Amino acid sequence: MADNSLFISKYTPNDFHAYHSLVMDDDVMRYISGTGLSEEDAQAKFNSILSINAQQGSLGYFKVYNHQNTFIGDCKLERSKDSCPALEIGYILKKDFWGQGYGTEICTRLLALAHQVAPTLDVVAIIDPENTASKKLLKKCGFRSFFIGVENGLATEKLIHSKISK
Repeated sequence: MADNSLFISKYTPNDFHAYHSLVMDDDVMRYISGTGLSEEDAQAKFNSILSINAQQGSLGYFKVYNHQNTFIGDCKLERSKDSCPALEIGYILKKDFWGQGYGTEICTRLLALAHQVAPTLDVVAIIDPENTASKKLLKKCGFRSFFIGVENGLATEKLIHSKISK
């Protein structure tokens, strides 16, 4: 997928350095894992990402570059791990690119891809309830909250972009 401002493509084995540069940052990972990942943990997660990408066709984990070909973050669109049939989106941006509209553009692009791949499925996003920036971005893109609580020992908020009219 490409347009004038973002280029998004699936991770390949050669992308570990870029991935690690993103997930090692404590501030970036604050609402995801609580802290940046060690190289060993990042490698394990990256291997999982490559495995998912090999199995998912159009879905998976994607690296994101801006129009200047600078790696700015990543995103995902995958089948929800919950029992309900849905797709799940996620995104992470390097700090230098926060607040510049990239998150909204990534979300919009993932929703468009979700509509192409599975037009009848709802799309969910799972965030830390304290991540007000992501909550605001998701609501701007048409998501609404449907769960706030604790899941797997972590504070969790789930939002849904429903295919059924509200």
